[in-house]
Amino acid sequence: MTDVQHLPDEHRFVILHEGSEALLAYRLFNNGEKPAIDFNSTFVPPEFRGKGLAEKLVRAGLKWAKEQGYELNASCWYAAKFIR
Repeated sequence: MTDVQHLPDEHRFVILHEGSEALLAYRLFNNGEKPAIDFNSTFVPPEFRGKGLAEKLVRAGLKWAKEQGYELNASCWYAAKFIR
């Protein structure tokens, strides 16, 4: 299994696995004066679900966002579980 790759120009984190791509997408915005991030979508191909790929993506995304000092938001229900 490949490690998580961050593609900042595409605003997403990906894991390439056996020719398929699992992803966590986000958008950056300003919440007043504070820079913020919204994790808005996760996708794992059906054949790879239940293997922890989505969790690995979200944890990598949150770690990066915290390091950048972003206010954390998630309109994606799955990512939101990790922010609560």
